[in-house]
Amino acid sequence: MRPDEIKPDTGLCTILGHNAQTGYMRKYFNKIMKLNGLNATAIALNISDEHFDFTMTNVGQSKVTKMMIEKEFGAKTVHYCESLDTCSTREGRVDFVEIKEGKVLGYCLDDEAQALFDKPEFLDDQILFVAKMMLIANRWFNAKIDVDDIPILIGEK
Repeated sequence: MRPDEIKPDTGLCTILGHNAQTGYMRKYFNKIMKLNGLNATAIALNISDEHFDFTMTNVGQSKVTKMMIEKEFGAKTVHYCESLDTCSTREGRVDFVEIKEGKVLGYCLDDEAQALFDKPEFLDDQILFVAKMMLIANRWFNAKIDVDDIPILIGEK
């Protein structure tokens, strides 16, 4: 989605990372939105390590309500969350946060993504990653979860 295509009714979320603008999270999330015909997009926030603390310390008071966390900040984000789900606690990292009433809540999707498949032990990291993007898209924008779409999403340019 181009910036001029964003309208008042466009659903928005944020991605935080070193290269959030060109990273796989944004790529797959936006592909899922397009595949589902949903008017939503992920806004990238490229930051460096030195700006991470400031960003996370202030996110609870910002307009951001949902934010995906790129891999490089997953473990660091744990310390800024008021609460963590079981998976985040066990893995020591988060995949996304939601901000509710100024509180940062952290979530990890490993368990949910693996539960989508009969034999998750045979899957590669890319398939599980795209499954996580489907789960987030479903949670925030009611996108369908269809693991049969994953090869299509991976194969598209």
